[in-house]
Amino acid sequence: MAPDRADDDLDARRKRLGSDLAGRRASAGRAEEKTRASTGTGYAQAVKLSSEFIAAVAVGFALGYGLDEWAGTKPWGMIVFLLLGFCAGVLNVMRSAGVIAQPQERVTRGGKTNGSERRTDGE
Repeated sequence: MAPDRADDDLDARRKRLGSDLAGRRASAGRAEEKTRASTGTGYAQAVKLSSEFIAAVAVGFALGYGLDEWAGTKPWGMIVFLLLGFCAGVLNVMRSAGVIAQPQERVTRGGKTNGSERRTDGE
């Protein structure tokens, strides 16, 4: 009778290990899917932020170049607008990344948002 009992114990142990292994494989599959999704989201965020920055610098350059051609002030317009485009690009990236608040989300000391309140007291 001892060999039957040992075989029953081994079968029970094998079934328990098989169910544990199936559970771990399922959780590993879910973790892998999460990792793939977060990696794709990270790449999308990086492309979005870099394109916003490059677009701002390119618009600043184009406006400065156009002003220089029109006014004949080479290279000062291009330099000034290129720097303004760079600053605008950095600001856009910081807003998109959530480092600073959007303009409509800024709150004054009185609890009202900037630019949205209308004074009616004559001031």
